[in-house]
Amino acid sequence: MEPRQQQFSLWYVLVTILAMLAIQTLFVSGHVETIPYSDFKVLLKAGKLKDVAIGEQAISGTFSTEGIDNLLAKQQIEEIRREAKGDHAFSTLRVADPELVQELEAAKVRFVGQPDNKWLSTILSWVVPAVIFFGIWSFLIKRVGGAAGSMMEIGKSKAKVYMQKETGVTFADVAGIDEAKEELSEIVSFLKDPQRYQRLGGKIPKGVLLVGAPGTGKTLLAKAVAGEAGVPFFSMSGSDFVEMFVGVGAARVRDLFKQAETKAPCIIFIDELDALGKTRALNAVGGNEEREQTLNQLLVEMDGFDSNKGVIIMAATNRPEILDPALLRPGRFDRHVALDRPDLKGREQILKVHVKGVVLAPEVDLTKLAGRTPGFAGADLANLVNEAALLAARKSKQMVEMADFDEALDRIVGGLEKKNRVMNPKEKETIAFHEAGHAIVAEHRPLADRVSKVSIIPRGVAALGYTQQTPTE
Repeated sequence: MEPRQQQFSLWYVLVTILAMLAIQTLFVSGHVETIPYSDFKVLLKAGKLKDVAIGEQAISGTFSTEGIDNLLAKQQIEEIRREAKGDHAFSTLRVADPELVQELEAAKVRFVGQPDNKWLSTILSWVVPAVIFFGIWSFLIKRVGGAAGSMMEIGKSKAKVYMQKETGVTFADVAGIDEAKEELSEIVSFLKDPQRYQRLGGKIPKGVLLVGAPGTGKTLLAKAVAGEAGVPFFSMSGSDFVEMFVGVGAARVRDLFKQAETKAPCIIFIDELDALGKTRALNAVGGNEEREQTLNQLLVEMDGFDSNKGVIIMAATNRPEILDPALLRPGRFDRHVALDRPDLKGREQILKVHVKGVVLAPEVDLTKLAGRTPGFAGADLANLVNEAALLAARKSKQMVEMADFDEALDRIVGGLEKKNRVMNPKEKETIAFHEAGHAIVAEHRPLADRVSKVSIIPRGVAALGYTQQTPTE
């Protein structure tokens, strides 16, 4: 573990200034009695003033504490004598009094003119606001820089690095996409034994683009490739490259590939590539120009490095139609692997993976459950298993039963059940006839999907009932 570096903070400067002000007030200046100007004139007429310093805005000096019992307030006199005996310092605000000098001369009081000490006002009006400004500026730079942490490191890559076994994912954890796993097994074989391909002059593809709908397991599959090969895995989102500062994205691309070369063989994975690799416009302005500079740098880096060094680029997107053609040409992303939503067999395999840590009741039929979830992706099935486990735990059950899966499926497909919805008998009858009509028509149509469930329980935003039809696969 690297030692933590001590960072300079402008807040230290502000604390130091405040400490200096406290020392100046408490120790240097000593106790100074602040008195009204009227009390100052009383002390002057009584001949108690020793010396006076006349400033632009204030008058200060010392007076004798002997014989002042009837000149000042009793409580004030007690505080003065408790502080010190003999002469005592005072301060008062100066007022427009043209006869003050004559009165001081008549009383034979030594007085001098004294310019006001402006260093305190200078600090309060200039230094402190400057320190606060730079503190806020430093905070914003850290926020903008994200994981970089400082202005000097804002161009550093923000990729998360998983070293070998840290991904914790292998092909055994990926189910329902056997064709994609078979296609990517060649990448794993190259990373494990590159000489097998290089001895015949073959070159491994530089890039592999995973294309599929959200939740089909693109990121999971990329981690599984790294886990199977036992190589470092650099994971970064396409949106992490682009920031508000021009040139930051290109710098992060360069730094990412530089780090990858030092840890080769490895895999660079860019999630949501469409955030970075959109088709370039003819006239780029504003943020688009920064994004296109980042894309240009990515294209340059992909052309500049040798895939035989063991650096494989993998990317994922669910919108391949908007990607720049320069990214998709051979020599960059050579392989395009499509990940479709799993079929009946694939959904059953995925359910078996996700229920490994779940205590299931003996009557749970994963084949039947897979048949009731057409169109579900891997993430949807994982959510289904988790919802069923939560429902069973909420009811204090010892095992997750098939009824919990049915209820979880209804929550996902139809929405939350409205248990407190008040419906009159006529409304219930109307909804029952309506849903029965759906079921009867579907049952008598030879090409219609099979009816699996009919309900008049209100769910979701506006559904008062629903008829669930399951397509035959």
